Amino acid sequence: METDGLIIWKKVLNYLKENENSTYINTFFSDKASYMHEFYNNTLFIKCENSFILEHIKQNIEKINSIIKNELNINNVTVQPILDDSEIKKIINPPVKNSDNILAKYTFDSFVIGNSNKFAHAVCVSVAEHPSFEVTKDAHNPLFLYGGVGLGKTHLMHAIANRLKEKNSDYKIAYVTSEKFTNELINSIKEKNNEEFRKKYRSLDVLLIDDIQFIEGKEATQEEFFHTFNELHSNNKQIIISSDRPPQELVTLEDRLRSRFESGVPIDIQAPDFETRVAILKKKCEIDQRDISDDVLILIAKNIKSNIRELEGSLNKVWSYSKMMQTPITYDMATEVLKDMLKNKETKELNIDYIKQVVAKEFNIKIDDLSSKARPKNIAYPRQIAMYIARELTDLSLPKIGEEFGGRDHTTVMHACDKIKDDIEKKTDKIDIKIDKIIAILKD
Repeated sequence: METDGLIIWKKVLNYLKENENSTYINTFFSDKASYMHEFYNNTLFIKCENSFILEHIKQNIEKINSIIKNELNINNVTVQPILDDSEIKKIINPPVKNSDNILAKYTFDSFVIGNSNKFAHAVCVSVAEHPSFEVTKDAHNPLFLYGGVGLGKTHLMHAIANRLKEKNSDYKIAYVTSEKFTNELINSIKEKNNEEFRKKYRSLDVLLIDDIQFIEGKEATQEEFFHTFNELHSNNKQIIISSDRPPQELVTLEDRLRSRFESGVPIDIQAPDFETRVAILKKKCEIDQRDISDDVLILIAKNIKSNIRELEGSLNKVWSYSKMMQTPITYDMATEVLKDMLKNKETKELNIDYIKQVVAKEFNIKIDDLSSKARPKNIAYPRQIAMYIARELTDLSLPKIGEEFGGRDHTTVMHACDKIKDDIEKKTDKIDIKIDKIIAILKD
């Protein structure tokens, strides 16, 4: 059969040579660039020299399959580009779909621990080793993980699930986003199979629900989740929840749900510090088998501070450019490839003190006035603007912002943000223009 596959592939190459220029053929279809590696179950496995060639053949797969079918008059034979032999095994023996939506790649071993997340990591390991249904006291239930986008919440949730599955494959575990939970609920109502939906979630040993903030304002979803939560919790089943902010800041969530979230263990995950960012990049290189020098990793880690996704995305951009352009990864090359991102990061580091300084100057008041107890409008209103800008341009929580402005309550900050948003929409006293000016100064 392999001989048959080789004959077919040679015919494909001959057709391409007749219809494409030599530079194109040499780049993507020379013996060095790509070759017929194996023919199995009517599939031509074409091994590619690098990911650049792989991606090109993938993008042109329909064209190649069309040549086989329409030009060579060979039916039921398709092409599958690969980088290594392991991909053949995956295609020939695809893994059984994991109905619980748990991703095997997210484990505690692949999670990089730093000052910003070590407490969260420790608690998550504890939950995985001692879930609520195995202990009589000191259970972390519900476990509530919160923090900004791309900081590792989802990774830790899957890591817990994977560790539990290692302990006992009979555990009934499900990971679901709040959006998927909502969509399944809507479908169950349409199809009139509510009981099946409820049985699915209320018979679990462990429920992991991601991005719970998205059920805010969805009354039917909140009602259903409330009863699901109660059923599981009353039976000592483990519940793990993630959100982009702490329970007390989920202001449009029903009080009864918010109080249940607050009754458990809320754990904050902060943005990684410099050392952790470097470690994350090194871990990524290790997993993906990429050889990239420390000076390039340090360049990325120094400039990309917001979250792990952006950090790894920058690394992937450099790696992809290197492969596509066939050029080694150097400090200068990385600087050029990431110049737009690095330029944005060169702006003055935004913090509360700098925001206060710019706002105070714009409104001709003292910086200390913004943190004082003074309530005259000429001070109170700039203070509200400063709080609003702090909320928009920093990752600080409402309580932390309130603390920075004279120890004010988080509800005061919330009111200030709502007030300024409303004034911006109404263009009250052209405040939208003034705030745009302040933000431009802050970002300059």
